[in-house]
Amino acid sequence: MTTDIYDARACQLGEGPLWHPERQQLFWFDILGKRLMSRDGDTALAWEFDEYVSAAGWIDRDTLMIASQSALLRFDIPSGDHEVILPLEADNGLTRSNDGRADPAGGFWIGTMGIEAEPGAGAIYRYYRGALEVLFPEISISNSICFAPDGRHAYYADTPTRQIMVQALDREGWPAGKPEVFVDLRDEGLNPDGSVVDSAGGLWNAQWGAGRVACYDSDGRFDRAIAISGRQTTCPAFGGANLEKMFVTSAAEGLSSPEDHQGTTFETRPGIAGQAESRVILG
Repeated sequence: MTTDIYDARACQLGEGPLWHPERQQLFWFDILGKRLMSRDGDTALAWEFDEYVSAAGWIDRDTLMIASQSALLRFDIPSGDHEVILPLEADNGLTRSNDGRADPAGGFWIGTMGIEAEPGAGAIYRYYRGALEVLFPEISISNSICFAPDGRHAYYADTPTRQIMVQALDREGWPAGKPEVFVDLRDEGLNPDGSVVDSAGGLWNAQWGAGRVACYDSDGRFDRAIAISGRQTTCPAFGGANLEKMFVTSAAEGLSSPEDHQGTTFETRPGIAGQAESRVILG
């Protein structure tokens, strides 16, 4: 399976790819570089911030919700202006946002973590119609937030546990019951980073340090994997006109002498279409 470079700019910590379904445009972040990135055809785009930014959902054609180190922001794409919607651990200077995604009910799940990955320093929250609530406390490295096509199941991971969890949801998208283990990667020594779910319910997980994105079917069984030349793969996203492309971010962080393509953003065709990203409803 062919994997190409979509954007050659190296990110220290590329993350949070989002295909905007109305704009037909990919957005992603370099968390440590404190910037939002995109492309307009052959033109590379970037917006700088004064703190870490990591994940986004789309509100309308010209507006994103962006998770930053201290807030959920309303971001105007044409102007680059932004304003605070709600604070996010703004009183804790030791944490930052990490993985996040809009859910099918119009909410936005966002994970936090310690800036130095301190054990248990973060949490996973849900923003829903104007309020922010903690779903899962004492998370070390929040990742793999994504949702099944039926809208009744969510997935997430605390990367050091090497397990991806599945959580049943009620009709408004809130957790119902306790989470269960969906994929256990401990025996393989694999580290689950960001994930996305395809139109058939397969979960595609970027595995940090393994240079691959692995697919697990709706029962959690391994299906196949796509090799990525970015060794530190961080998160996949479906995109393109028919959602038949997959974009994969990666990171150059921690590599003493990074090889070619580390930290760049890749594209491939996994042979199945994804789901359109859900819209965030503000209130």
